[in-house]
Amino acid sequence: MATPDPTWFERDPLELAPLLLGGVLRRADASGAVAVRLTEVEAYRGSDDPGAHTFRGKTARNATMFGPGGHVYCYFTYGMHHAVNIVAGPEGSGWGVLVRAGEVVEGYELAAERRHVRRATRIAGELARGPGNVAQALGATLTDDGAAFHRTVDDEPVDRVGAQRRIEIPTGWSFEPATAPPHHRTGPRVGVSGPGGDASAYPWRFWIPGEPSVSAYRPAVQRKR
Repeated sequence: MATPDPTWFERDPLELAPLLLGGVLRRADASGAVAVRLTEVEAYRGSDDPGAHTFRGKTARNATMFGPGGHVYCYFTYGMHHAVNIVAGPEGSGWGVLVRAGEVVEGYELAAERRHVRRATRIAGELARGPGNVAQALGATLTDDGAAFHRTVDDEPVDRVGAQRRIEIPTGWSFEPATAPPHHRTGPRVGVSGPGGDASAYPWRFWIPGEPSVSAYRPAVQRKR
């Protein structure tokens, strides 16, 4: 399935989140391309959601979330790492879906090289487990904030064996949904404190069971002032 029209992303994040599972998020730059098959995401629903960056309204930092769906919202958190979100809903909604984890399915060596930076030992296990690791594997930074997903299209005429040739965008972002969204489970979001972390009120984490890249659930730790 090709990258859908931007209007495909203009859904309630609670509807969009499970549709993203099993889909492939891809970023390409001068260094090469890395693609991640999404296995875990979290929905955030603007002014209706005390766990959302956009709960209190629009700021310079979260402005991308108030744009139309089908864009990348990338932010820097805890002075440590970046995180990648897919903007959902119509313009002005402040909705989005955080990419929590996935399986690297393209560009494994490049993703591993990025993940090994500043480490004394090689990484064992999943390269894209956790939102910070997803962003690092993809090479995402604040310069990616606001990037639109490029559509892949089919080239005509068909080639000699009758298959249409796909034109790949050499740089930038794309997302291709799974042909059929996989079975998923839901539960509380990871590390969200305060009312937004209420497991019964906001079971807005979605994941594919049995995937090794999925995070272990940890409740938020209240920070002492």
